Amino acid sequence: MPRVTDRRAFLQLALAAGALPIRGYAWQGAAAGTPANVRSETDGYHVYPGGKIQDALDAAARDSAKKTVFVHAGTYRPSARGQALIWFNARHDGITLEALGEVVLTAASPEIADKLAPSYPAVVNHVVYFGDGVSPKTVMRGFTITGARNFTSGSGEKSPIDSDDIRKTAFFYTDGGGIKIYARSYPTIEQVEVYDNYTSPCGGGVSVEHLVEPRQSVVFRNCIFRRNRTQTTGAGFDLLHFSKATLDNCLFTGNVANLGVDVVGILAGGEFHPENGSGAMTVLPGAQATVRRCTFTGNRNGVDDAGSGSSYVDSIFWQNTAKGGISPGRRYEIVHGDATRTPEQPRTPERSADRHVVDGEPLRPAWHRHGHPRPHFVVDAFRRDHARPHLTGRRFDDALSFDDHDDSRNPAGSRRAALRFRAYG
Repeated sequence: MPRVTDRRAFLQLALAAGALPIRGYAWQGAAAGTPANVRSETDGYHVYPGGKIQDALDAAARDSAKKTVFVHAGTYRPSARGQALIWFNARHDGITLEALGEVVLTAASPEIADKLAPSYPAVVNHVVYFGDGVSPKTVMRGFTITGARNFTSGSGEKSPIDSDDIRKTAFFYTDGGGIKIYARSYPTIEQVEVYDNYTSPCGGGVSVEHLVEPRQSVVFRNCIFRRNRTQTTGAGFDLLHFSKATLDNCLFTGNVANLGVDVVGILAGGEFHPENGSGAMTVLPGAQATVRRCTFTGNRNGVDDAGSGSSYVDSIFWQNTAKGGISPGRRYEIVHGDATRTPEQPRTPERSADRHVVDGEPLRPAWHRHGHPRPHFVVDAFRRDHARPHLTGRRFDDALSFDDHDDSRNPAGSRRAALRFRAYG
């Protein structure tokens, strides 16, 4: 039998063979008509505490005129075990779901959860699911998403949250505790905080899995990814093979990956980043990330990007040295290309190509110590007419070469803002 090298393909085989423990799923059907605590008004549908958001989404899907669902302040949790608290697919395309006040969506429901299960008090796989047929016209705005604890329900190709015609991988069930984005799905997500979620193996906060070469990009704008955890990769954000995401003005902090052994990697023929571990964001081969004006700080590693054509513009990577995880190697800010390469190993064309860019210029890595309490992995753009990499401060006007740079001589930016990507030409 040929060795399976693709992690996703391996999990599909494991699932088909019954190697993964999958519990039975519970249908979370919507009531007919407009249920209690969901009101139809002139500007859209309004959901109040005690109401079911899914019922309002389904009502808006049937309504040709009113495509906005407003959720009023409160905490909304599952009323039954299932695969998601709320879900979008093709029939929900074009709906805007907006929070009014502080709205918390949680996977936790202690009253119905199994108190002896490791997943307690979670009772759904994903807090929010975006499935096949969702375009950028579908918008989610203003929510806090939390409480996922590696609860797993469902198996096979049939699911109450998406079409039976859509192929289901094992990651469909296991990854993306906070938000799972699956198949041909490209929503716009704004002003959302995804915090304190855990999954195994990957994508504690968000998992994006487009299955095939994506036609568009998922967009996250003005979002926060905080204190998410995962067994293996992508504690805050996991971008799977052949997937694409754009992150604009987002914050990653306190996210920790590699909390346990990469069982899938071991069985598939090789662990993923066994020495240094994965980061707050993982970009797997074939995927692409466009990152603008984002900050990564206080995570257990910053970004590990093994994809193609990613770009990181005007973004800060600072002290991603949080404790936790089992990988023995030292922390890093960002690794791209062949992320298993250590700083001491030479860069060669066959090991890793310069596939990513900063403001249109190729990224080149260098380890650099300059008076900070810990070493930093700095990814810099090279000037076309200068052989040495450059750093820039917060205001973009104090570029200093490595030979000249010292943290105390960075008058334009604070220590936290000292490292920032920019191309010079």
